[in-house]
Amino acid sequence: MHEDYSVLIVEDDFRIANIHRQFVEKVDGFVVSDTVRTGEEALAFLRECSELPDLVVLDIYIPDVEGLNLFWEIRSTYLEIDIVVITAAKEVETIQEAIRGGVFDYIIKPVDVSRFELTLTRYKERKYLLSSVEEMEQGDVDAMIWSNPAPIPAKQNSGLPKGIDAITLKEITSLLKTEHSGGVTAVELSQQIGTSRSTARRYLEYLVSENEVETRLKYGTVGRPERRYFRCETYEQND
Repeated sequence: MHEDYSVLIVEDDFRIANIHRQFVEKVDGFVVSDTVRTGEEALAFLRECSELPDLVVLDIYIPDVEGLNLFWEIRSTYLEIDIVVITAAKEVETIQEAIRGGVFDYIIKPVDVSRFELTLTRYKERKYLLSSVEEMEQGDVDAMIWSNPAPIPAKQNSGLPKGIDAITLKEITSLLKTEHSGGVTAVELSQQIGTSRSTARRYLEYLVSENEVETRLKYGTVGRPERRYFRCETYEQND
């Protein structure tokens, strides 16, 4: 899992910039790469830095920048960088333009610390969700777009592979113990634990790789055979 997300703060008022730095560094998993006061300094930093920041916290009202020009410059040149706008600009036209440009969030000054922390937490959760799967079901996309992403495991030092959370794994293992004879499909498990089918299948296949779960196909009268998962001892007892 990504250890720290780097943040560039673009804010012409050094006092506010320092406050934003404090806000960012209060949230676990974030580090401030630098604070700059002008658009020229921001672009120079991005051109010259050895590693681009993950996130830019950007004020719109910068002395040497007109409107959202700096926002669009960063967005068009550095597609991999996400942007959070923090500004006093309340005009609907400006907000709409930022949204069309793919801004991660738009926060109006004065900034409420809990609101800022929520934005950073959402950012971290979304980045984790995107890095933990190779493809998504509709429920995964909905969770990401509607700001209700999957929870982040507290630590990823348990030896588990990326995308496998120890708490969720324990819950699934406990559920499988109750399936004495019939086993479970990925669809059934997803409904029980409230995740997408692809997420449930990922955990089940991990347990198969660890020899804790085995699979067999159940043939119906119509359609493809159904892949069911059994705890190894349950499978053997009912074989």
